[in-house]
Amino acid sequence: MASHRKSRPAGTRVAGIRTPALATAALTSVALLSQTANATPSTDDKPSLEEVEKKVDDLYRQAETATEKYNAAKEKTAKQRKQVDTLLDDVAKRTQKLNDAREELGSFAAAQYRTGAAAPDTATFLLADTPQDYFDQSQLMSRMTGRQKEAVDDYVTQQSATMKKRKEATESLQTLNESQTDLKTAKTTVQKKLADARELLSELTAEEKARLAEIERKRQEEAARKAAELAEQQAEEEQRRQEAAEAAAQQQESSSSDSSTSGSSASESTTDSSYAAKAEKALAFARAQIGKPYVWGATGPDSYDCSGLTQGAWNAAGISLPRTTYDQVNAGTTVPVSSAQPGDLVFFYDDVTHVGIYIGNGMMIHAPKPGTYVREESIFYDGEGSIHSVVRPA
Repeated sequence: MASHRKSRPAGTRVAGIRTPALATAALTSVALLSQTANATPSTDDKPSLEEVEKKVDDLYRQAETATEKYNAAKEKTAKQRKQVDTLLDDVAKRTQKLNDAREELGSFAAAQYRTGAAAPDTATFLLADTPQDYFDQSQLMSRMTGRQKEAVDDYVTQQSATMKKRKEATESLQTLNESQTDLKTAKTTVQKKLADARELLSELTAEEKARLAEIERKRQEEAARKAAELAEQQAEEEQRRQEAAEAAAQQQESSSSDSSTSGSSASESTTDSSYAAKAEKALAFARAQIGKPYVWGATGPDSYDCSGLTQGAWNAAGISLPRTTYDQVNAGTTVPVSSAQPGDLVFFYDDVTHVGIYIGNGMMIHAPKPGTYVREESIFYDGEGSIHSVVRPA
């Protein structure tokens, strides 16, 4: 397990998350790997093959952790940039209104300067040709004074609003810069972890690479065995469920007083059918992506990372999922591994940095890691203990 990840507590997890029945299989897998590595002990200061494999796996997981942080920072940066653009457009419009208000206010000031306009007085009366002229001039000056006051009020209002929006834009720009820094940091981390993993693998001899491939093959065999056990367990549970449903239906037929229960059963059946229809669309999308390369930060259509694939799959079914594994794990209802249905999302590791979409019989479709392709694989590909939870997104 990578150093950045919290250590797992011994024993079982919260009910509905992990199934303790498979714990011994995980120990068997560890023993198998140890035996294979110990068969060829390391010489000098060179790390053993088991140590190299663990370091490479840890680096890939750390890179995946950094990838999800990159995805989150990228999404935040995009939203913040859009907000900044909106604020700057608003500031520009408000600045124009402020300039218009300033010009209107200036025109009144210029008119007063040219005419010496002030409150009507005896001099104005004496300069008027007739009492009617005096009355007309007084009314005009009164109207101009009112408009001038409105112009001043409008200018003050526009100035205040513009200053407020400028402050918001400045703060948003600061947040955007912080998001861009986080994005750059995450990108650098991913690249470094992947480079370190490639360097470790490049130092292996052909014989060591062959032994490493054999270890991986045996691990996959063990994962397939666990998947078969889960498939058998799920089939037994489905059989029991069907038998219980049939018994309940027979009981309802013999008792007219159970009409409300019958309605509830019909509602649950409709819900299951609706989910199955959506899940089939999501799975059809996921299957169509098999063979496309894993690329960190990618959301298709030519390549994907793990959460980009699951997001795209459920989007095809009309369900909008968040971008990152951290958010996707909360976008639905958690169910036991033993109750997983096709379409459910399977999350991995204590820091929830990997996800696949369940297809049934203990198998999933996922984008595993850099250097691999979207593929079908056992949900126990990295051991039963790596499964964090199963979530039903719709």
